[in-house]
Amino acid sequence: MEIEVLRKHGFSLRRIAAEVGCAVNTVRSHLTSGIKPKYERQKQRLAKVAPYETYLRERQAAAQPLWIPATVLHREISAQGYQGGMSQLRRFLRDVRPTLPVDPVVRFETAPGEQMQVDWVEFRKGSAPLYAFCATLGFSRASYVEFVTDMKVGTLIDCHQKTFVALGGVSQRILYDNMKTVVIERDVDGPGEHRYHAGFLDYAKHCGFIIKLCRPYRARTKGKVERFNGYLRRSFYVPLVAKLKQAGLQLDAVTANAEVRHWLNEVANERIHGTTQVRPNERLVEEQALLQVIPATWRGDIAAARPQAAVGTATGAVAVRPAVVTERIAAATPLQHPLAVYEQLLAQCRVVVEVAP
Repeated sequence: MEIEVLRKHGFSLRRIAAEVGCAVNTVRSHLTSGIKPKYERQKQRLAKVAPYETYLRERQAAAQPLWIPATVLHREISAQGYQGGMSQLRRFLRDVRPTLPVDPVVRFETAPGEQMQVDWVEFRKGSAPLYAFCATLGFSRASYVEFVTDMKVGTLIDCHQKTFVALGGVSQRILYDNMKTVVIERDVDGPGEHRYHAGFLDYAKHCGFIIKLCRPYRARTKGKVERFNGYLRRSFYVPLVAKLKQAGLQLDAVTANAEVRHWLNEVANERIHGTTQVRPNERLVEEQALLQVIPATWRGDIAAARPQAAVGTATGAVAVRPAVVTERIAAATPLQHPLAVYEQLLAQCRVVVEVAP
């Protein structure tokens, strides 16, 4: 740049070389070529990552066509003795796969205790289905996850009850998409007059929350839980399935629930949230003070995917005959089959094979 400027001021080649501090031939060569120099960052050596390259490639290959985030892999290789930083690991992974685009969606913020967003995530169909019930509080972004094998209304209600216990209360409104276990038909008697599932509507009235529905074909209306769904898939489900796949095992709901409790407490709700820049557990303390008290055990007929329904607003429920007692969940932790169980089974299998004649 200096050479170009000095030349335009009429300086001779020798004078320019003296001013810049280079040879005359260098000045002449630059002015003749006419190409402006461009900084090119030299590829840095990734010495600390090198011992783990095979492991990292195998982990990503086992997760294909999905992707394990650098934060997850950093925790894994750090436990194996990795001493490097996150930036060095990211540079290595950048060569394996391009950086994902940034989500440009602007989040609509709500007051503490005002809203919770709920959604189902479908992980596996077929003879061994696996789904996840996900709930995220709008203010704190604290989340709860329950893995199940069906999406029936009874399961939906049980998941709500476990969520209220885990998060410490009931929000004023809960936002859903158009799932049939919540709303059977929209705008049946005019705008906002939806035909709700009678059993679930009675449960909502009992708990004291208002049912809110997303606009049709606009799942991003509940963008907070939608974004968490993607985070759950990338940072929890894919790494766990890949680890079990490497051992020749398949993830089930009991194992998933045992592992997701630790992940929620130690990772998801303890991370610095990208939007709020605060840990969800820290904001949850503030939000819990404004959540409604968890009500006593609900009694209602939840067998109901029958044509039985209630029409009205989300708070104007039609009474449903009492029949089945739904027990209140005192704790959100299910029977556990942690990964250690599988590791013990594999070790026992290896011993049997070694001692066999």
